[in-house]
Amino acid sequence: MKPAKQKAVSKSVGATQRAWLLGAIALCANLACSSSDAEPDGASAGRGGATATGGATAQGGAAVAGSSPVAGGGSSAGGSSAAGAGGNGIAGSSVGGSSGSSGQSGSGGSTAAGSGGSSAGGSSVGGGSGGSSTGSFDPCPATGDCKVLPLGDSITFGTPTNNGGYRVELFTKAVGDNVHITFVGSQPNGPTMVAGKPFPRGSEGYPGIKTAALNAKLGTALKDKPQIVLLHIGTNNVSEASAFSELEKIIDAIVTALPDSLLAVASIIPLGTSAAVPTYNKGIPDLVKKKADAGKHVIFVDQYKDFPTGELTDGVHPNDTKGYPRMGDKWYVAIKPYLH
Repeated sequence: MKPAKQKAVSKSVGATQRAWLLGAIALCANLACSSSDAEPDGASAGRGGATATGGATAQGGAAVAGSSPVAGGGSSAGGSSAAGAGGNGIAGSSVGGSSGSSGQSGSGGSTAAGSGGSSAGGSSVGGGSGGSSTGSFDPCPATGDCKVLPLGDSITFGTPTNNGGYRVELFTKAVGDNVHITFVGSQPNGPTMVAGKPFPRGSEGYPGIKTAALNAKLGTALKDKPQIVLLHIGTNNVSEASAFSELEKIIDAIVTALPDSLLAVASIIPLGTSAAVPTYNKGIPDLVKKKADAGKHVIFVDQYKDFPTGELTDGVHPNDTKGYPRMGDKWYVAIKPYLH
C-alpha cells in the first residue's frame, strides 16, 4: 500500500476508536458504572448480603446490595438495621425470614434469638411456639421466688431426722438451674443453708395425719397463697375404704381455693409390703386426668414407681441419703417447666 493510502486508513481507524470510546463513556454514565461493577456487593444469587451479616443495612438491605427476593431476605426487608440478621419482629417474620432468605444459616432470625423471633415466641415460622411446654399457664411470678407448698404427712415433714426431707434436694436442683423458689408453710424444719443459699424451711407436713384431717387443715395450710402445691398424702390411712374419696376432696378444695396455682398430686411411696398402696395409687392418674380435663391445673407425679424399699429407714420414711433425694428429684422434674 502506498503511504498516502496508509495514512488515510490510519485516520479512519482512529476516528472509529474515538467514536466507540465516546459511546462507551456515555453508556457507562447512564448505567452508573463503577470500578466494582463486575460483582455488586451481595447481589449475586446465594450471597444474601455480606457473608456474616445476612443483610445488614449497610451491606445487605440496600436495593442493590442484597435485597433480591431470593437471596436477600425479601424485598427491602433483608435484615433489620439493628440486628442485621433478621432477629426482630419484621425480618424474622414469615416475610423476612422465610425459607431461602438471607442466604446464610443463622441469618433471617438468629439461632440465639429463637430463629426469627425473641425468646418469647417469634413468628409461627421462625420462632416456634415460643413458650414452655406448659402452654400459656404460668403460675409463678415473672420475677422473684415462686412460692411452693410441700403438703402432706410425716414424709413431707422429713421424719425421722426432720432435716428438710425431700425439700433439700428439690431446692439444690433449683439453685443449680438458677430458678427461684421458696418453701412456705407453718411446719418448718431443715438446715439453715443449702447449696450456698439460705434454705427456706417451711412446709405443711403433719406427722401421723390422715386424709380427712389434712382436708380440715387446708384453711391454714393455704394461707400463704402458694403458686405450686406438692401433695403427698394417704400413707397413714391407705387401708381405709374412704382414703381415696377423701383424697379427691382435698384436690377439689385446693383447686377451688387456688384456681391460678399448680397442684402436683403424687402417688404415695411404698409402705413396707402393704398391698393397699398399689391399689390406692392405681386410681390417682385417672383422678388427676379428670380434674385436668375439667380445666383444673393439676398434674400427676409418680413417686411410687421404682422406689426401692431399701431406701426406707423404718419401712415407712425415706432415708436422707437416697430416699428423700429421690423424691426431691422427681418433684423437681415435674415442676421445673413452670419455674423461672
